[in-house]
Amino acid sequence: MTYMKRYEEWLNNEYFDDKTREELKAIAGDHKEIEDRFYTDLEFGTAGLRGKLGAGLNRMNLYIISRATQGLAEYIKDYGKEYMDRGVAIAYDCRHFSEEFASTAAQVLAANGIKAYLFEELRPTPELSYAVRTLNTASGIVVTASHNPKEYNGYKVYWEDGAQILSPIAKGITDKIKGITDFSSIKLMDMAKAKEKGLIVMLGKAMDDEYFEKVKSLAIREDICKDIKVVYTPLNGTGNIPVRRVLKERGFTNIIVVPEQENPDPDFTTVGYPNPEDVKAFKYAQELGKKENAELLIATDPDCDRLAIMVKDTNGEYVAFNGNQTGAILIKYVVEGKKDNGTLSSNAAIVKSIVTGDLGKVIAAKHGVETFEVLTGFKNICGKIPDFEKDNSHEFIFGYEESIGYTAGTFVRDKDGVIASMLLCEAAAYYKSQGKTLIDVLNETYEEFGYYRENLISIVLEGIEGQDRIARMMEEYRKDNPKTIGSSKLIKHIDYEIQKSYDLISGTEEDTGIPVSDVLKFYFDDDSWYAVRPSGTEPKIKIYMYSKGESLEASEEKLKEMKEIIIGKLQSTK
Repeated sequence: MTYMKRYEEWLNNEYFDDKTREELKAIAGDHKEIEDRFYTDLEFGTAGLRGKLGAGLNRMNLYIISRATQGLAEYIKDYGKEYMDRGVAIAYDCRHFSEEFASTAAQVLAANGIKAYLFEELRPTPELSYAVRTLNTASGIVVTASHNPKEYNGYKVYWEDGAQILSPIAKGITDKIKGITDFSSIKLMDMAKAKEKGLIVMLGKAMDDEYFEKVKSLAIREDICKDIKVVYTPLNGTGNIPVRRVLKERGFTNIIVVPEQENPDPDFTTVGYPNPEDVKAFKYAQELGKKENAELLIATDPDCDRLAIMVKDTNGEYVAFNGNQTGAILIKYVVEGKKDNGTLSSNAAIVKSIVTGDLGKVIAAKHGVETFEVLTGFKNICGKIPDFEKDNSHEFIFGYEESIGYTAGTFVRDKDGVIASMLLCEAAAYYKSQGKTLIDVLNETYEEFGYYRENLISIVLEGIEGQDRIARMMEEYRKDNPKTIGSSKLIKHIDYEIQKSYDLISGTEEDTGIPVSDVLKFYFDDDSWYAVRPSGTEPKIKIYMYSKGESLEASEEKLKEMKEIIIGKLQSTK
């Protein structure tokens, strides 16, 4: 069926509400907009659904949410009554229609005889992961678009282990969704009736209390002075109450919240693009920090699973740390702290993604802690936990990726901005007691292990044309890529799509041992490397570049060379 036929079907079908059809009537003459909304179905994958809000098959709306949930329900029913009775936990963030989407999902599940545990108000994503494990549900749903702009929303699905679904489960759910060809066949139960039947159960304070106690149990050092002055911004998301509560209960009394960004705001009026990885998101925090003479600024993204920081330097200015740097600081603090208090096990392990830098890895190795690498995403990072537990081979103590995601412990199987905020503030307070800022600690780390620097470049290519060009870029780059960058020579490359690693020195190849993914990685003889991959959630191709030098200047110069050559090569693909 053509995109125009699909459009006309929605426009003329009285099953779709008046507001939806009015929205579609308004774009009647805009064929490009109609094509974008109907040329394909919004894709369901391991990240669930994520897209712009609006009417259409390639948009986030109540109909797409209800169809995805019906597909999930059909998939769960195939596991039998036990899984249906175990049910599904559901949380949501502050975005437009998040509460409605979450309620609709609960009503669809209830109509299919599957119990839904629905949080009574917005909650951070990691608490959903905790709820899945605590309630022993079959699955979980979070309605969130993480750090995307206000026009977006999303729908992330978790499985019984508390981690986001992996490819085989995503495929199974996708197949069920594709089998739903008539939206009117989707089941929906009235909310009041579902609650009366015990098919929708509301979650609140009791779950919060359990989760916060677990977070606090991860403290490394209790006996440190906690008077460090911190400015915190939840960026109008879900982090305000949980982060402040945990820090307060841990004894941090000098936490100042950015008032304009304290409460939920689905329009993100003061920030626009609510991604704390972008230093522009810290504008209000920096202004307040200077006014209050704060030593540290921290920010969590709207669903509070990621953390970014800025640290005051000797000139009174704030320096942004990227995800690799913050991860290295946290690894140093956690590993050395556990070693000091005698809780570092002989089989302790950290897990990072294949596109995350190596500084944390060398810090961990110094203390006998092994590092494991996995594909991007915390479903893969936390996916190592059951592997470790199965044969009692390693103890998972920390997981992270360069995109400002971190977790510790095993009770949450996702990145956790609440845990990360607590440990980061604790680390800053501890090093302050030694007369050091986190900048001092990072510089000392560079002096010991080498100057590791990094850069992430994203080439944004939207729409159908952009999707096609990204595919061509990856195809061409596989065939022809730079063999030298300046004085550096390529010695190894990995193609995760065919699961092969090629050693160019020995002329040998071996299997990666890592699942299939559209990622290319290239290593050079001076310890610099880079990776290229399409984003799984946004219309962009990402290039992760890493260098190592004996000085900051040498490492930065290498990054400039890499950027010029790699980006130039990619953009030559038309």
